Order: sequence, then C-alpha cells, then structure tokens
Amino acid sequence: MRRLIPAWGTLAALLLLASAAAAQNGRVVGQVSDRDGKPWPDITVVIKSDTGRTFTMKTDKGGKYSQIGLQGGVYTFTLTDTAGTLTFTEKHQIGADGDTEVDFNFKLIAAQAGPSPEEQKKREESTNKFKEMATHFNAGKAALDDAEAIRKQLATAPADQKSAMQDKLDADYKTAIDELQQAEQGVQPKDVKNHAVVWSTLGQAYDRAGRYDDAASSYQKAIDVNPQPSYYVDLSTALINVGVAQTDPAALTSKLADAGAACGKAAALDTTTTAATTARCWKNQGIILSNKGRLAEAVVPLQKASQADPKDAQTLYLLGGALASQIVTKQEGNKLTYTFPPGLIDAYQQCIAADPNGPYAAQAKATLDGLAQLSGGTSTIVNEKKPSTKKK
Repeated sequence: MRRLIPAWGTLAALLLLASAAAAQNGRVVGQVSDRDGKPWPDITVVIKSDTGRTFTMKTDKGGKYSQIGLQGGVYTFTLTDTAGTLTFTEKHQIGADGDTEVDFNFKLIAAQAGPSPEEQKKREESTNKFKEMATHFNAGKAALDDAEAIRKQLATAPADQKSAMQDKLDADYKTAIDELQQAEQGVQPKDVKNHAVVWSTLGQAYDRAGRYDDAASSYQKAIDVNPQPSYYVDLSTALINVGVAQTDPAALTSKLADAGAACGKAAALDTTTTAATTARCWKNQGIILSNKGRLAEAVVPLQKASQADPKDAQTLYLLGGALASQIVTKQEGNKLTYTFPPGLIDAYQQCIAADPNGPYAAQAKATLDGLAQLSGGTSTIVNEKKPSTKKK
C-alpha cells in the first residue's frame, strides 16, 4: 500500500532545496596584474573557505579568473606563479548572491606594502656605499684644491722653502689620486653622472701630477659614460702633453690628430658656447706646444684658436711667436734676407688691436719694430762701416 506524503511536507522539502541552491549561488571574478601593472596570465588562484572547501583555477591571457558556486562567507585567496617567485595570501568576504570582484594588482600592493626586508637591506647598503664614496671624493677634491693653492705659491716662494712646498705638493697629488680611485670603486654601476664626475676629477689629479697617459685614460672613461664638452677639452690637453713627451715625430703627429679630434667633438657637443669651447681647446694645445718649444706644431692650433676668438690677445701673440719660428733666411751677396710667413705681421697687429693697453701689446710692438728692421735684410760684412749721418 502506498504511503501518502502530506502536502506540507512536500512544500518544506522544496523550500529546503531552494535555500541550499541559493546559498551556493555566489560568484567571484577578478583580475591579477603583475608588478608593472600589466595583466598576469597563468597565475594559480586557490580559494579556500573557512569550512575547508577549496577551489583552484588559473588566470587567462588577460589575467582574469572566475569561480561560481560559492557560499557567502570569508575565503582565503592564495596566488602563486609557475616560476615560484610569487606566493601571496589574502582573505576576502564573498557575497551569497551575485558577483563579488576581487582584484590583485601587485604594483599597488608592492607600493602599499613598502620595501621588503631584502630590498630595505639593499637600499641601506647603497646609501652607505654612497656616503663612503662621497667621503673619499671630498677628501680627494680637498687634496687637489690644496695642491693647486701650493702650486700657485711655489713660483714666487723663497728658494729655501721650495723643496718643502714641492714635497707637500707631491703628497697632495698622491692623496688626491688615492682618494679619488677609492671613490670611483664606490660609485654604483648605474650612477652614470657620478662615475663621470669622479673619472674627470681623477683625470685632473693625474694631469697635475704629470701622469698624462693616466689622465687621458680617465678623461676618456668619463666621456664613455657621460660625454661633456669640458671632458673633451681636458682630454685634448692630456693628449698633447702625452705627444710632446714622445721622441718619435710620428707619435707626436698621431697625438696631435687625436687631440684635434677631441676639440672637434667638444665643439659639436657645446651648442651654446661653441666658439668659446673651440677657442679654449685649441689654445690649450698651442700653449703647451709653445712652452715645449714645438713652435712649428703650435701654428695650426693657435690659428684655429684665433679664428674662434679673434679678440684673444694672448693667443694672437703666441701665434706671432710660432709663425716667427718659420722665418726663412737667405744669403744674397753680402746681405742676409728674411722671408716672413703669411700672417706673421697680422698676428702681432691684431694682438695690439685686441688689447692696446694689455700686457702683450708692448711686446708685440717691440717685435714689430724688430721685424721692420729685418725687412730690408741685414749685412753680413764684418765690421762694415755704416754711412755717416754727420752734417758737413
């Protein structure tokens, strides 16, 4: 015999089933973004309820994920990547009905969390290295400045003080070089500007100490990381000093060419004061060559310097001296004649015009007077009597 089920029992069962279905009608959707804020695909997302029920899924190519059939409540989300670089856990409340959006943007999460202990340690180490580098750099710069002050005093110092001053000068340069070398070792690899500053300052220390090859190398390293017009000017000067120390004429010619190329690069980089940079670069070469008695080689650099700055009296005077070394003499009968190279007279005249009351004007005038006396030639007859100017 069949057993009849009361109508109210059927209704209660239907209501129970409907309640259970409604309790598992929640859905979670979300987006996972990487440390650059871009969609992060193939991330494993594990969602675990407080009762131990677990759901596992992966993000798609757009970094998105979703899961249906969740009861309302608090869930633990655990995210991992295939490379093993990510393990992140966070709890979220999921609603019983509709969609709950739970996004994970690791760029924002990292920013809010601040640096990790490892990152904090790296930052502290970097800060300490910078402080140590700055200490060495300042010590080297102070020694270099002290040496420059002594060098200026040395020229006019009493004879009995010069030896001690020279010893102090040499010690300062050594200290400057040692400290700046240590400073360079402490500069961070990506700190381009500080690398360049330290290398260029070290180049100056080598230059003053007479270590011109090392100076040129240091200036080149500064240029390699951060090209600047002033670095090329300094490189040019160092190369000329290297060249004039050579006994092989070909070696000097090679260094002259390299130094000239450096001046060209300095001018190309300096778009605001090109003429001034060009003039300074070529003038430095002319001064060094003139001081070393390389007057013939000094002509071209001084000509280029005067073209860049026609009002520099010193450059014009040095150019006159360099050109004077090229005066050609010729014996003609009893007379020695002189052929002046082009531009010789003009150089001295322009020197006077550039600064009539300056220190080079008087010397230029005296030289012009001497050249005027040579223009007609000089007699080579020994004890030749000059015509009498006495009136009868």
